[in-house]
Amino acid sequence: MVSSLYTSSSLRVGGLASGIDTDSIIKVLMKAQRIPLDRLNQDKQILLWQQEDYRAIYDSLRTFRDKVFNMKLQATYLAKKASSSNEAAVTATANSTATPGKYDVTVRQLATGVSKVSQGTLPEETEGGITKTLKAQFNLSYDNLTFTLEGANGKKDFSFNTNTANIYTVVAEINAANLGITASYDATLNRFFLTTTSTGATAKIKVTNDPNNFLTGPNEDGSDNTLKLKMKLYSAGPPESGLYTGQDAEFDFGDATGIKSATNTVTINGITLTLKQGGGTSATITVSNDTDAVFNAIKDFVDAYNEIIDKINGKLTEPRYRDYLPLTDEQREQLSDEQEKKWEEKARSGLLRGDSLLESVVSRMRATMSAIVPGLAARYDTLADVGITTLSYEERGKLYIDEAKLKDALQKDPDGVMNLFTKSSENYAEKGIAMRLYDDVNSAMALISARAGTSSSYSTADNSAIGRQIAAMNERISTMEERLQQLEDRYWRQFTAMEQAIQQMNAQSAWLAMQLGMGQGR
Repeated sequence: MVSSLYTSSSLRVGGLASGIDTDSIIKVLMKAQRIPLDRLNQDKQILLWQQEDYRAIYDSLRTFRDKVFNMKLQATYLAKKASSSNEAAVTATANSTATPGKYDVTVRQLATGVSKVSQGTLPEETEGGITKTLKAQFNLSYDNLTFTLEGANGKKDFSFNTNTANIYTVVAEINAANLGITASYDATLNRFFLTTTSTGATAKIKVTNDPNNFLTGPNEDGSDNTLKLKMKLYSAGPPESGLYTGQDAEFDFGDATGIKSATNTVTINGITLTLKQGGGTSATITVSNDTDAVFNAIKDFVDAYNEIIDKINGKLTEPRYRDYLPLTDEQREQLSDEQEKKWEEKARSGLLRGDSLLESVVSRMRATMSAIVPGLAARYDTLADVGITTLSYEERGKLYIDEAKLKDALQKDPDGVMNLFTKSSENYAEKGIAMRLYDDVNSAMALISARAGTSSSYSTADNSAIGRQIAAMNERISTMEERLQQLEDRYWRQFTAMEQAIQQMNAQSAWLAMQLGMGQGR
């Protein structure tokens, strides 16, 4: 019967009657039929590689755009630096809004928080490697421990079962309360600490409702083994009972005296001061233009430009090896991993060679970097005027910096250099270099996205030109694979029919031979 010779496309047995290697014959027949499909898959792989190359350039342009954006900002060219005549008393930094000049600073007092520690050494919190309960550690006679703790962020009533809670339970619950107070326990020193998380007059630690004198108590020596804190007052006069506060920093800045701050870092008029020593110590803060920072920003920008130009030019000039097509599965099986790697390198080389889209991107960027910026009052209206030029046409737009010339321009006319890059206009041809280049990069990214899509897209559908081509190829591949499967099934049915016929003939021949044998036996 047919079922004994041919069951399904996944389980086929041929040649049982004829002795023919059916499987090999059909593989050879299908190999010829699969040539168009293999070619289609190779074309698809080339498109996928092209898409990857485009998207890699898109990602590089996006990174470069961040550099260009910084060069659009006037703040980049208005960088300031600050120095202190007495860094032991105060240090300083300056942002772009700071006014150059000298400023006298006198630090009257520093901002402080509150830090309290148990007065004496506390009993060991462990025994035999096991953490003791509060009752066991402090030899308490009561089962319930309560107190109220208040910090800058609020207050909370705490309650602990001394038979189950331990000192680390107390630490964890205080920290979880987010009161603006941090608790800790040093097992080496056997000391308990309470510290405010902030400084200034609003930083505080206040203990109330402590009936068992767990955190407070009359004994200064800690002989009753409670966690009494040794309090240090930061203000004159008797404080509110159980309340301990920090203090604000106080300093003079030029003619402005008695300025207060909750922290030791404060920004005034674009100058950030870090107060480090009180008691009336003083320093002179000098603010000046930071030409080195501006120079480095321009240099980094030029380096980034050269990098992106080199990457795109590399793809435009990469050699194309047309004899090296993407490997089929059968070809891949015949190569070693190293051979496969080398083949693939050649197969995907030069896929964007001479690409018109990328050529237009590079040409536009190069034109911008050599363009004149009209309408500038200063002497600088091209990059060449500040020492940024190309050398050889063969280098395809690579820029070089005459460092001495650029630094001289920044010293003599920093505003002129800034306007060369940042001039704003509704007209593209009248914009500054960085403003114009930013538009160029955005335009390039839009073109590449339309051609190949982006790897960062959140859409499941790729509507780019290459994406649509790949989708159409997938449909053709699916249709072709279905047709080839039908063709292979037909081959197997034909060979199975042949096997069935041969099997029937063999059966008839055997029957006739048996009949003839019986006749001769009579």
